[in-house]
Amino acid sequence: MSTVRKRSKQRDSIQRFLRTRKDHPTAELVYQNIKEEIPNISLGTVYRNLGLLSEMGEIQKISAGDGPDRFDPIASPHDHFVCKACGCLMDMEGGQSPKAIREAQKGFEGKIEEHRTFFYGLCPSCLKEEASA
Repeated sequence: MSTVRKRSKQRDSIQRFLRTRKDHPTAELVYQNIKEEIPNISLGTVYRNLGLLSEMGEIQKISAGDGPDRFDPIASPHDHFVCKACGCLMDMEGGQSPKAIREAQKGFEGKIEEHRTFFYGLCPSCLKEEASA
């Protein structure tokens, strides 16, 4: 039995903010921006609401190695790119590869339903900077 959650001003504000971003902000960045709209909001409230939105499947919580968790307004499974120089986190176009799931399924007795892949390298900005150095 799933629990129906009442809407909240804080949660709506957080979701609205995330939908304006492509950079997968941290909870701290979300807090700094939401505080402009809701001055008395606490960092703990932001963390709780981000966790709740993630549990509800409304957003993705992304842990990509070192550093704080990041938050993605696109909840459907898709791949990400992490820049090894500046740490930016970007969505990869194209969604998930059914071929990758079929390959992983070979020799595995369970059922694979989805996958999360991180690609690592240099983002376009860092690659340009490296080339001009």
